[in-house]
This record gives sequence, structure tokens and C-alpha cells, in this order.
Amino acid sequence: MSVCDIVTIGDPVLRERARGVTPEELRSPEVQELIDDLIETRRAANGAGLAANQVGEMLRIAVAQVQGINPRYPYKQPIPLTVMVNPAIEPAGEEMVAINEGCLSVPGLRGYLERHAKVRVRYLDRDGNERDEVKSGLTAGTFQHEVDHLDGVLFVDRADPRTLATWDEYERHQRAEFEERARAIVARYGS
Repeated sequence: MSVCDIVTIGDPVLRERARGVTPEELRSPEVQELIDDLIETRRAANGAGLAANQVGEMLRIAVAQVQGINPRYPYKQPIPLTVMVNPAIEPAGEEMVAINEGCLSVPGLRGYLERHAKVRVRYLDRDGNERDEVKSGLTAGTFQHEVDHLDGVLFVDRADPRTLATWDEYERHQRAEFEERARAIVARYGS
């Protein structure tokens, strides 16, 4: 396992749709190593998730995990390690929630955007087993964020531009309000 460099906004790889992974590719040592590298890179960067194109690989693979207190997202509830291969996501209801998001590929910037409060996620795990799960609240937001990456979409494309703030200004002007909102989302939806 190794920690990879994370590409940042402006790199064209972040604007391309990642291609699906075949069963043969998924079983290959190279793709299994990429999955391990994504897990290690996400952990090292304290992210909630990471998509393969964020490390320059155009494969439809993303990982998500929140354990303990994440210094970037202390309000997020735990997410068990999830490896998503060829994920597809759809709303599981009409309700939306406003989430203040950041991104490892857009360092130093955060903003508010509307996300579906509940989503259905279908994907293969790293062993090729089919998964079909419903995610809600902030966890649903994390999964939507990662699938957006695989579609070549960044959170800044969906965010209200009037809410964009550097991390310093977020800390100064938005953090307390959003963490209160985040606690309400967690209380209402859980994970």
C-alpha cells in the first residue's frame, strides 16, 4: 500500500467520467493494489471518501470511511470502510438537505449545496459481490459526492457560489452554524 498524490481542481482528469471496471480487472492484482492505495490515501488525508480519478486513475472505483473523530469532519457519523466498484446512485425520496462540503481535490475551499437526504446505492464490493444499500443524511451526501467525482463533477459545480469560503473563513463564519445543522441532520436521519 502507498499514499498517492491527490490531483486538484484544474487537472482535466477530474472532469472526465471514469470508465467501468470489468470483473477480470477487479480481480487483477493491479486493481486490488489501487483499492488498497485509495484506502491508505484517504486515511492519510483524513477524507471521508476518495475516488480513483482523484489519484489520476480513470476507473469507476471509490472508497468511503469515517471512523473515530475525523478532524476535517468531526460531525460525521461513522461509515464502515466501503469499497464501491461501478457504483450507481439514485434518490430514495424527494427530500433534500443543505450540506457544507469540502473536497480533497479542492483544497482550502468549502461551500453549501443541496443533496438528496436518502439515496439508493448499487455497486460491487472489492470481491465482486453485488451490494444494494440505502444511505441517508450526511452519509448519503458522502456517497453522492464520491459518485459525482466518478462522473467528472466537483462539489463546486453544485454549490451555491455565494457560500464558498476558504477553510479559515469557514472556521470563522460558518462552522458553528453548520455543525449545529449537521447535528440536526444526524439526529433526523442517522447514517
